[in-house]
Amino acid sequence: MPRLDRKGGRRPPATFAHIAMMGAGALCISPGPAPAGDWPAWRGPTGDGVAAAASKPPTRWSETENIRWKLPLPGLGHSTPIVSGDRVFLTAAIPFGERTDPPVWDGAPGSHDNLPVAQRHRFVALCASRSSGEILWQTTCREAFPHEGGHVSGSLASASPATDGKYLIAHFGSYGTYGIDAATGEILWRRQLGKMATKHAHGEGSSPALYRDTVVVNWDHEERSALFALAKATGGDRWKVERDEATSWSTPLVVEHRGTVQVIVSASNRARGYDLADGEVIWECGGMSRNVVASPVSAGGMVYLGCSYDRRAMIAIDLDGAAGDITATDKVVWSTNKRTPYVPSPLLYRGTLYYLSHYQGILSVTHARSGEAKAGPFRIDALRDIYASPVAAAGHVYITSREGWTVVLAHRDEPAPVAVNRLDDRFSASAAIAGDSIFLRGEKYLYHIAEK
Repeated sequence: MPRLDRKGGRRPPATFAHIAMMGAGALCISPGPAPAGDWPAWRGPTGDGVAAAASKPPTRWSETENIRWKLPLPGLGHSTPIVSGDRVFLTAAIPFGERTDPPVWDGAPGSHDNLPVAQRHRFVALCASRSSGEILWQTTCREAFPHEGGHVSGSLASASPATDGKYLIAHFGSYGTYGIDAATGEILWRRQLGKMATKHAHGEGSSPALYRDTVVVNWDHEERSALFALAKATGGDRWKVERDEATSWSTPLVVEHRGTVQVIVSASNRARGYDLADGEVIWECGGMSRNVVASPVSAGGMVYLGCSYDRRAMIAIDLDGAAGDITATDKVVWSTNKRTPYVPSPLLYRGTLYYLSHYQGILSVTHARSGEAKAGPFRIDALRDIYASPVAAAGHVYITSREGWTVVLAHRDEPAPVAVNRLDDRFSASAAIAGDSIFLRGEKYLYHIAEK
């Protein structure tokens, strides 16, 4: 059994995580009321990474333990698996055809660590049976030669789909947004919103938010940024607002507060809350870094925003009475510049805010309302690079690294390690928890993890 050791304590066996102390130191809305066993969108049914209704997902697994099925995947994608009833939905980008020699480079200003583009790609949505892992349908939304290859650690299908059980919204950024019949895979509508030019050509990844009859898309890039609200049934415009923003990768969060449904978008110049009805800005707040990736989370009338690129910030905002520019007002309840997240989004679970430093295995555990440290911070030696956002269910917190490790912690006043699990794949997609199951999407396989 892994132990929680303070700094300077005896090191546990190498097969377990070493977690060392480093020093003392509103109502969220998904596509609509989701069945208890569903994970309908990025960050789950309430947008905070929590499966509150999950029955008893496993805490231990390996390639030979508690794997109900393992599905080989076509192409590559870092989008989260979406679960609705007996169906699991994914997106992927599949290279095909003759290779260009030499490959085409994007040539964007500041490009570094980028993948060259050498082939055309099929941008696909697919549906698998939750019970058997059989692929029920696979739909090609578009075929194109990508104008950007993205970062070497990224993918051309990083935006997670969203569903209300009837419609599946698949978003590929520059390669289109699609309304798909979730039962049959038929494309019902398609929208081409333009061509994005992302910072350093590092790719696209903001997921669509689906609320009742509206799809919200964050379109921040290096040219004309905007926020779109589309009709779920047709893809037509409800509204579009221009944004004074450079590239961000955060996903919009839809929150209902005191009778107003607002869309919260975290970005470099300002985090903003928009009225979902007409796109009008309700409030805005400065203080974020460039290249915002982490998505906001919210509960109890508070919103929490994190970033870590050229500067670090975690900001807690009180939505009650927030209007206009609240940057230097008491609506910013607390903020910190210590160990804030870059790629993984924070987890908000039972009044506790969990977040990882940059994309490393350093975990802060904070009282969400006050910002005071609840425990830690902790260094989790088993975890190196972490792109997947932490998730929680049934009193446990799950943190998955790109190297295939998942550390499971008990949610307590001082979190305790429960298990360390390893799979033979690389994981950038965040986990989905539905009922008694966990779905982990790797670069090669989709794993359905459940007690046998």
